[in-house]
Amino acid sequence: MRPGTVVSLVLRPRADDKRWTAIRSSAPVFVLASGWQLDTDGTAHASLRCAGTRGGTARITATAKAPDVAGAARVAFTLDVSVVPYTTQG
Repeated sequence: MRPGTVVSLVLRPRADDKRWTAIRSSAPVFVLASGWQLDTDGTAHASLRCAGTRGGTARITATAKAPDVAGAARVAFTLDVSVVPYTTQG
């Protein structure tokens, strides 16, 4: 991604009994995840915005869990994003 890029992430409903619960960026300084929304049919939406002006990487993870089971949600989706700054003319 280039600085300033915004990507819409859509996670389709899961085939098992689990539901999407949250999204997280490992490096919000590079890629900021926001606008988390879960539809009634189980589809999840989020925006990923490249916030940095320098190069780096971030791992975006989405967790899921069964609604009637106790315990922590587990990572069910992973997206690795590389931020590549624009070259400078000199």
